[in-house]
Amino acid sequence: MLLPKRVKYRKVHRGRLKGKATRGAKITYGEYGIQAMEPAWITSNQIEAARIAMTRYIKRGGQVWIKIFPDKPITEKPAETRMGSGKGSPEYWVAVVKPNRIMFEIAGVTEEIAREAVRLAIHKLPIKCKFVSKENQLKEEQAKEEKIKEEQAKQEQGGEG
Repeated sequence: MLLPKRVKYRKVHRGRLKGKATRGAKITYGEYGIQAMEPAWITSNQIEAARIAMTRYIKRGGQVWIKIFPDKPITEKPAETRMGSGKGSPEYWVAVVKPNRIMFEIAGVTEEIAREAVRLAIHKLPIKCKFVSKENQLKEEQAKEEKIKEEQAKQEQGGEG
């Protein structure tokens, strides 16, 4: 289980899960990855279960990177406790995940093996996820850049006329 060695504050506010992830939305280390499609809190147990599912399937071939870390403490009050008397004690840790966030990366295996390992890991996670590859991400970026250039060219032509 992942958890911080020490934290500045024991208890934190709940926060909001709005917007898309801008940081951590690209594959950086591996060749393939798991991308979140929905916002959620992913617990340290869920991260560990997904990691084990991936590593068991690839059997010492390849490498797995965990790109999210559970650094948010979630508090719970004991069962059958009356309202009031302050906030509960920290019970477990979660990672805040927004849509587009790359949660896991994998490298050193074929695409078929990576797809199956990722499929098994996705079943352990509480949100909709998709399999992404570095090649496809690069192609999408190039397509976006070309589209922007075309729009700029059209604007320049329209401005001259």
